[in-house]
Amino acid sequence: MPTPEISAASAGTWTLGDLTVNRIGFGAMRLTGAAAFRPGTPTDRDRVIGVLRRAVELGVNHIDTAAFYFSPRRSANELINRALAPYPDDLVITTKVGPGRDPSGGWLPLARPDQLRGQVEENLRQLGRDHLDVVNLRQHDLDSIAEHFGALAELRDAGLIRHLGISNVRPRHLAQAQAIAPVVCVQNAYGIDRRTSETTLRTCGERGIAFVPFFAIAGDGREAGGVADNDAVLAIARAHGVTPAQIRIAWTLSRGPHVLAIPGTGNPDHLVENVVAGALRLFADELASLE
Repeated sequence: MPTPEISAASAGTWTLGDLTVNRIGFGAMRLTGAAAFRPGTPTDRDRVIGVLRRAVELGVNHIDTAAFYFSPRRSANELINRALAPYPDDLVITTKVGPGRDPSGGWLPLARPDQLRGQVEENLRQLGRDHLDVVNLRQHDLDSIAEHFGALAELRDAGLIRHLGISNVRPRHLAQAQAIAPVVCVQNAYGIDRRTSETTLRTCGERGIAFVPFFAIAGDGREAGGVADNDAVLAIARAHGVTPAQIRIAWTLSRGPHVLAIPGTGNPDHLVENVVAGALRLFADELASLE
């Protein structure tokens, strides 16, 4: 029997505004080092460039990144540029603004609304583009995001941004943003062990907005150790002959057709496993055991 083709298309598609993406995407946070924002082993540049190119070969057409994904020796945006430019016509690159880091890696205060243009322009420079497909406002401890989101809406109207999203938000923030401009996606922490965004996930589905969980595989991710898998995850993984991480991805995609997965890795074997997980369907009793 021939081996089924491995393709991100097996997970189905969703639209971010007028941009169609496969529901299995790629998160770029792991490209710069094994421990993301903490000291860790730097990634091999040629290896991660190869991972990015292989991801596109496998049908991944949604890459999530940020200018603050960098280490002393690596920048995720610049690695993406080096690996994939000139970019495929169907590739959608989503980035985030709001947080910032100084050259040593320390976190800066959340950007003011008048500083967001500079962050957008830095993403444009690093990625080598004249516009950004999707920009998420990643907020932290704001009661209202209206002023910040309004500043991004102005940049969208100026042609620097095609579509807008929000990240790390509560339902009230979504309402604030939608009163200003269309929202195509919401990015929040969410997974089998972290369900605090259930209401936001459901609201997004009702409104036709993509919900894009981060840390969906295991805490800070597989390469950094992640969280211990529970007995139910391990049992289902054994039954399907796959890894616990693949079960977590399959569970994420099962939460609704509007839910997109963006597992990140600098490991080519893990990349293939992640894409294969897009075709994995869990049985009703298995899903129930994970509730």
